[in-house]
Amino acid sequence: MEEKKQAKRIQTSILNSLEKKVLVYLAERLPARMTSDQLTFIGFVGALVVATGYALSNLNLNWLWLASFGFVVNWFGDSLDGSLARVRGTQRKTYGFFIDHNVDVINECIMFTGVGLSPLVNMTFMAGVLVAYLALSVYVYIDCYLKGEHRLTYGGLGPTEFRILAILVNTLFIYIPFLTRWKRHIVLFHNEFEFGILDGIAVTVAFILFFFYLVSFLKDIRYFKRIDPPKPFDKD
Repeated sequence: MEEKKQAKRIQTSILNSLEKKVLVYLAERLPARMTSDQLTFIGFVGALVVATGYALSNLNLNWLWLASFGFVVNWFGDSLDGSLARVRGTQRKTYGFFIDHNVDVINECIMFTGVGLSPLVNMTFMAGVLVAYLALSVYVYIDCYLKGEHRLTYGGLGPTEFRILAILVNTLFIYIPFLTRWKRHIVLFHNEFEFGILDGIAVTVAFILFFFYLVSFLKDIRYFKRIDPPKPFDKD
């Protein structure tokens, strides 16, 4: 099969410049036996650790430290697999794209489900965040194919920044018990919920992700209409 041209990576996150240097530094020092596939698997293990930590936080909030550690492991594997291939010149554009993005979807489903199983946020609201994230991911993959652009960040934030924010939130909830205890009883569409602080954050994040999705969609409608205009219909 003919290998597709690699899409242009659009990475404008706050930490992009520093992260690139760190990833190249680590990639150059990894043992020769370490492969990109192994790093992808490490990222998957990190997602499982994240979900386990959140689920166990029902027993004790200190298990959130495990979830935070899982984010670090997930970052190491998920961010470094492509960097290692680029540093070594061993990129497999078709295979890499297929594996990386399918595993990303699996990882996100695992981690978001884990957060929903914690006492911090209702699973319903977390499912809304996951749907919004997957919608934006599908949009990114469509743009990869049609425009040759792979946008990794929106609003200056990318996966790395969100992992750091999640770790900060975990730390705050461990040391400030009030954040966990504060709840308000609400009724939404005839369903009763205990609405906490992290529920509010989850709803806000879902709206932001959908906003980015809709704005990008409406903007690109004009782009695609211009490069692929309507064709005249000849009745004869």
